Amino acid sequence: MDIIAKLAEELGIRKEQAKAAVKLIDEGNTIPFISRYRKEATGSLNDEVLRDLYERLNYLRNLEEKKQQVLSSIEEQGKMTEELKTQILAAATLVAVEDLYRPYRPKRRTRATIAKERGLEPLANLILLQMVNRPLEQEAEAFLNPEKEVHTPEDAIGGAMDILAENISDEAEYRTYIREATVRAGKIISTAKDPEAESVYEMYYAFEEGIAKLAGHRILALNRGEAEKVLTVKIEAPIEQILQYLEKQVITRDNPYTTPVWKEVVEDSYKRLIAPAIEREIRSSLTERAEDGAIKVFGKNLEQLLMQPPIAGRVVLGWDPAFRTGCKLAVVDTTGKVLDTTVIYPTAPQNKVEESKAVLKKLIQTYDISLISVGNGTASRESEMIIVELLKEIPKPIQYVIVNEAGASVYSASKLATEEFPSFDVGQRSAASIARRLQDPLAELVKIDPKSIGVGQYQHDMNQKKLSEALGGVVEDCVNKVGVDLNTASASLLEYISGISKVIAKNIVAYREENGRFLTRAQLLKVGKLGPKAYEQCAGFMRISDGKNPLDATSVHPESYEATKKLLERLGYAPEDIRNGGLKGISKKIGNCKKLADELEVGEITLQDIIKELEKPARDPRDEMPRPILRTDVLEMKDLTPGMVLKGTVRNVIDFGAFVDIGVHQDGLVHISQICERYIKHPLEAVSVGDVVEVKVMSVDLQKKRIQLTMKL
Repeated sequence: MDIIAKLAEELGIRKEQAKAAVKLIDEGNTIPFISRYRKEATGSLNDEVLRDLYERLNYLRNLEEKKQQVLSSIEEQGKMTEELKTQILAAATLVAVEDLYRPYRPKRRTRATIAKERGLEPLANLILLQMVNRPLEQEAEAFLNPEKEVHTPEDAIGGAMDILAENISDEAEYRTYIREATVRAGKIISTAKDPEAESVYEMYYAFEEGIAKLAGHRILALNRGEAEKVLTVKIEAPIEQILQYLEKQVITRDNPYTTPVWKEVVEDSYKRLIAPAIEREIRSSLTERAEDGAIKVFGKNLEQLLMQPPIAGRVVLGWDPAFRTGCKLAVVDTTGKVLDTTVIYPTAPQNKVEESKAVLKKLIQTYDISLISVGNGTASRESEMIIVELLKEIPKPIQYVIVNEAGASVYSASKLATEEFPSFDVGQRSAASIARRLQDPLAELVKIDPKSIGVGQYQHDMNQKKLSEALGGVVEDCVNKVGVDLNTASASLLEYISGISKVIAKNIVAYREENGRFLTRAQLLKVGKLGPKAYEQCAGFMRISDGKNPLDATSVHPESYEATKKLLERLGYAPEDIRNGGLKGISKKIGNCKKLADELEVGEITLQDIIKELEKPARDPRDEMPRPILRTDVLEMKDLTPGMVLKGTVRNVIDFGAFVDIGVHQDGLVHISQICERYIKHPLEAVSVGDVVEVKVMSVDLQKKRIQLTMKL
């Protein structure tokens, strides 16, 4: 198989783009580096396409490896034919290779192998010819052998039928037809083990849907219901159609003595040998497809969450709400340093509201707090009411934001949090994290295992390795898109930078603590274990503000410094002018870009990137994202009435809709059919996590705590 051609065809890119990307990956370059600094070679493939290419490249290489193993195994058995070799080499999936290998795979003892040991293969061949002209019982007399437990003609015929049934089940072409027919015309059926029991799976108690139509989130829900022993799930195949097909393939003559036997053989082969395996395969491939879809959605949601704009330059009070154990507070300065922590008890059972307000007023005055960041967990609603009351009593303007605290408790109990705040308890660490995720969501959220940041669905049921790899890739892309400040970034942020391992990230921090600030990017080469290859991969994503070389504060790669200096000279600027932001509008001074690129000995795309960067040094891509809604007042669920129009923030996007925070304790659901006027296949086509949207209340169910919203205003 020509892997490069296959990748180009599947991804809709040119063959030379695929070839260049594969070469760069094989040379050990990271996806963010290739995407940002090797645009000439790949024709500007973005990180999303490159990650898809990387995944498919691994699959296709595994497929080629499997084909070689299968070919050599069949060769060793001396059973290889030209036709079989051609079929194996042309197979496009691992399943197709497995089907072709099935007859030659070393088998455990089956009913068919036992029948062969008993000398019944010649009788099976006789039935296969379908030319007997007397009853099979008479033909079978010749095969009786009490020593081998063939006592009666029925024993002999039964053994021969077992051999024929296994032959049918080993035929790759039949299995392919049956698999496709089952997917096309089969159904998934689920029933409740206890129809009277209440559970979240009630809609699946008597459920059936065509396999071809089944949505990913339904597949994952059915799997979970089955795993929790609430549901029984099975596949209903078009049996009549399949049996007719098989009979047509194997019954070649209308023989009164063999035709009835063949009909029995076909049914036995399908029901005993083929159907259970095909059902397992289909369930497994449905799950894989659903998981891949869910992982993609989770990745998109995570990207939006990580790329939320930071709220810089404000002293923030982080508030981790709780009932019995009290609300933990942490005051964090503009750089993210924790200035103070305390616990207040304004909620039940203590209800010390006035006492808590006094503590809050003192903190606000002492540290000039202008923003409160409240976690959205237990007691968040009650905390919000107290904050709103408090804000009315304070003359200075203060705002608050409800932040998604998913993963804060995971972080606060982690080894990393213990190292960062050795003298704090988990509540104080959690409050500090809640404050910091408003100041710099990316820097804070990278400390948490991406799976624990609750913006997915069914993430705990998935292939965890695949999920971790995909989400790790999303975090890596986000961190590299934004870049990091080499002199302030934590080890947990640095380890996501292209080319930097966990060990090197710790070494960078250790070097900084020992030798003070980095003054140039080139100093990175003095860090333990950070060699020339790692330097090439990471340097462009590391920023040094106020360093020796103004270019170190931009995303211009050191390999392009020479060309950049020549460009600046030609335009009458010095590198120092970058610091003063004095290069706006230089793109207008460039005449023929291609000619200039040739003179400077860089690629045209690279030159355009350099110019863009010099005009807006170290621009933050997060600035273009919607900002969080800062609130000063509160709404309760009982205040909502159908028809009300509100502003809200998209908290989570799933296959069947989006959850929107409208400032009441419960997020409302906008069903996919209510997201926009045009038809969309998936909510992600229209909304993303972090989007600020206008919604109208459709219905409110106080008992079930459900709010139905629409974006069709």
